Amino acid sequence: MAERLRNEKYRLAEGYKIILASNSPRRKELLGGLGIDFEVRTLQGIDESYPSTLKGEDIPMHISAKKAEEYRATMADNEMIITADTIVYDNGEVLGKPKDREDAVRMLRQLSGHAHEVITGVSILTKSHAVQFASTSKVYFAALTDEEIYHYVDTFRPFDKAGAYGIQEWIGFVAVTRIEGSYFNVMGLPIQRLYTELKAFPPLP
Repeated sequence: MAERLRNEKYRLAEGYKIILASNSPRRKELLGGLGIDFEVRTLQGIDESYPSTLKGEDIPMHISAKKAEEYRATMADNEMIITADTIVYDNGEVLGKPKDREDAVRMLRQLSGHAHEVITGVSILTKSHAVQFASTSKVYFAALTDEEIYHYVDTFRPFDKAGAYGIQEWIGFVAVTRIEGSYFNVMGLPIQRLYTELKAFPPLP
């Protein structure tokens, strides 16, 4: 059984050198959990803007595709680029990374006491093939006091996180009452779906 499991990983993206195009330690941890070899490679200054007409899943899918295309000119024939973008989507509003402490507090007050969506768009790009998908999780927050919000913001400083929170941190323990969908998607990478797509990916010609 162990031997079969060890061999199974070589069926993922057979023949490709996998590149995770993300600085996120959470995405690195999640992809590493698949037990496959990969390299982290990032580019600076990628434009993450999107047309104002886009809604919901189309937003992170658009951004992840833009990220992937930035690597196309320099990628080798045997390389596979994986990019992702995660947004917190609340009543049609995108909550990105907070600008400062007060912006983080504002976002958490907005999320307090009701459900919102966390949407991740993922792009898988090689020289000859491209796959794109999105995953949506619905996250239910309990009502939070200002004392709880300030404690979280001042202790964990979630300024690098969409929606000003990381579900794997303290606030996930005290605020999240229910999730519909993938927990790992809320962390930033829908890893089970990515695993499925990698298994189905055409082998290197």
